[in-house]
Amino acid sequence: MQQLNEKFFALVIVLLAFSALYLLGPVLSPFLIGALLAYLVNPVVNKLAKFKIPRLLSIIITFIITLSLMVILLLLIVPLVEKQIITLANLIPNIIVWLKATFNLSSDIINVDAIKVMLTDNWDKAGGIAEWVLKTTLHSGIKMIESLMDIVLIPVVTFYLLCDWDLLLHGLRDSLPRRIESTIVKLVIECHEVLSEFFRGQLLVMLALGVIYSAGLAVIGLQIGLLIGIVAGLLSIVPYLGFIIGIVAASIAAFMQFGSMTAVLSVWIVFLLAHIIDHVFLTPKLVGNRIGLHPVAVIFAILAGGSLFGFVGVLLALPVAALIMVWVRYFYKHYQGSQLYQA
Repeated sequence: MQQLNEKFFALVIVLLAFSALYLLGPVLSPFLIGALLAYLVNPVVNKLAKFKIPRLLSIIITFIITLSLMVILLLLIVPLVEKQIITLANLIPNIIVWLKATFNLSSDIINVDAIKVMLTDNWDKAGGIAEWVLKTTLHSGIKMIESLMDIVLIPVVTFYLLCDWDLLLHGLRDSLPRRIESTIVKLVIECHEVLSEFFRGQLLVMLALGVIYSAGLAVIGLQIGLLIGIVAGLLSIVPYLGFIIGIVAASIAAFMQFGSMTAVLSVWIVFLLAHIIDHVFLTPKLVGNRIGLHPVAVIFAILAGGSLFGFVGVLLALPVAALIMVWVRYFYKHYQGSQLYQA
């Protein structure tokens, strides 16, 4: 009877925790991002602390280095991407004309002139990505204040979590029931290993593929090669999605720009080489089979995360899914050893 009450009490706590997460989803975004950043940056802080640098100073140094790298990256990437988007906006009417001529689409279905005027007006008024984002944000004062609050909260949450990281871990461990403490700690360690491999491996694979796609398309002279390469690299988080969308988009863009199948063949060679490098070297060496998520599970996790928590849910979908897989494997192993399975 006592064990039944304990299980019921644990079930109620879990249900309340998930209900709170769901209801507080919009508010939790900066805290979740802050916790994620603290988790990612904490190993760097620990390494600096090994050189007998005070933890507070280590955190400040890490913050300065991280912020500097982000600013440099934005200053380098944003202007290039902006030029690529402007080039794409100028190419879209020509692509639509080609699609109409190729597939015999009527003018009623796709109005090229209206699209061309819309794109030209929007870019002339906005003057670029940065100004367009600024005007869109300023259009709604409340949204702007909420966005600013989130931006300010993220580094604050990250800073305080880093300061008290070890205390938080010890506090959580001490609050666990003694009977299951060793099991929970073992699972948490396995989750930490999976997350480490995911962030270190998957993000490096995405970065490497983005660089390979962009460099290869730049070599063949594709005007919007950088934009297609970046998008294909980001989408490669879902197996084959980045490859399929990238090769289709690049093939159409290459045929529109050069007007020959030779250019399209060059695009196919770039993506084929990148695919071989990914499957022979990048994914096996950097990610391996530790996460063990099926492509369908990856798509479902991203859609579910976006539906529950918006953009933040999309960012956290795969790490959370990887953690769930650790627990699923644990319970499935115990299920196979149970009387229910053996019978």
